[in-house]
Amino acid sequence: MQDNGGNSFPMRINKYLALKKISTRRGADELVKNKKVFINGKLAVLGSKVTEKDKVEVKGAEKKEYKYYAYNKPVGIETDSPEKGLFPLGRLDKASHGLLIVTNDGRITDQLLNPKFAHEKEYVVRTLNKLRSSFKSKMEAGVNIEGYQTKKCKVKIIDDFNFRITLTEGKKHQIRRMCSALFQEVADLKRERIMNIKLGTLKKGGLREIKGEELATFLKSISF
Repeated sequence: MQDNGGNSFPMRINKYLALKKISTRRGADELVKNKKVFINGKLAVLGSKVTEKDKVEVKGAEKKEYKYYAYNKPVGIETDSPEKGLFPLGRLDKASHGLLIVTNDGRITDQLLNPKFAHEKEYVVRTLNKLRSSFKSKMEAGVNIEGYQTKKCKVKIIDDFNFRITLTEGKKHQIRRMCSALFQEVADLKRERIMNIKLGTLKKGGLREIKGEELATFLKSISF
């Protein structure tokens, strides 16, 4: 049997709690180990399975305060977390800079990073050599990078050496590889937006909390 999201029952308790956004799967295992999870009034064990009709209760679990931040990653450092207890959602390679979202909320990782969810990410790119006249149309149509055909994207030419690109996927070094396949070399790559979260005037290495309407829109767009 499946629910409306296509998930099959019976289902492992850790997956169930993750789908219900109560915790991550790893966190769910900890809740079970700590004897805080009950199925139909009986203590759950690791590997327990539930059906749609089962009553699942989580007792005595501390309510975690989730935080979300926009971080302007500088060039020259690996994708990292600017604060202890936070981790980045997604990556920016060492030579790239700009917006990262960092959080302590592991529940949203799959919704944001799983390829089946198409979330827009916007970049400004500068090339070493002048952009060819066919560059925009070829990039937008999708580019073959080592046997993988990228999805269609949006490209806006700013001038002879700069363009803005909006993607809904995130293969490793994708923009650099797409440019290389079209005989353009990237000189600078900056991420300015992830969905509704914008880098704005945030200084390099700076951190600002995502909250209020901005956070509500972001969470709603990833079905949270």
